[in-house]
Amino acid sequence: MDTKQRNLYRLDELSDYKIASNYSDVRGWKIVDADNRTIGTIDNLWVNKDMQRVIYLDVKVDKKLIEDGRKEVHDAIAYDNGKEFVYKDGDSHIIIPIGSVNINKDTKIVMANSIGYDTFRNTSRYNSQDKFDRNYERNVMRSYYPSNDPEFYDSDDDKFYNRREFENHL
Repeated sequence: MDTKQRNLYRLDELSDYKIASNYSDVRGWKIVDADNRTIGTIDNLWVNKDMQRVIYLDVKVDKKLIEDGRKEVHDAIAYDNGKEFVYKDGDSHIIIPIGSVNINKDTKIVMANSIGYDTFRNTSRYNSQDKFDRNYERNVMRSYYPSNDPEFYDSDDDKFYNRREFENHL
């Protein structure tokens, strides 16, 4: 990804940034779907530096979720603009927009109410060592919210994040 176009950073990359005291730092917390099935563990937070807010939860996907997806096909295959690609070992992370979850500070569990288990299972994953680009973000958002206005996905600036799916609930 071109550095000048980069707008998202992992929170742990930004030594001068921290979670505001009135918000929960959910790193290390479990994330479940609406039926309380485990999706994974929150590994990091993706921050938009210009907007100075968390945009995505970076989730290390639970092994069972990945294995559930491999019952029919040994290697999970996904399509990106007509090109087929196979998940590589290490592609075990997904991003979840911060506005798509509720946080229970008492149980330290994050719940993704509006996105189902199968959607998470089929969502494109990436390797936590890699940076992702806007195309990856668009593909993920299409899988979570397929009925959204297609023009929403075409934005290349920070207007992309001006939707309720990105409202911060930490």
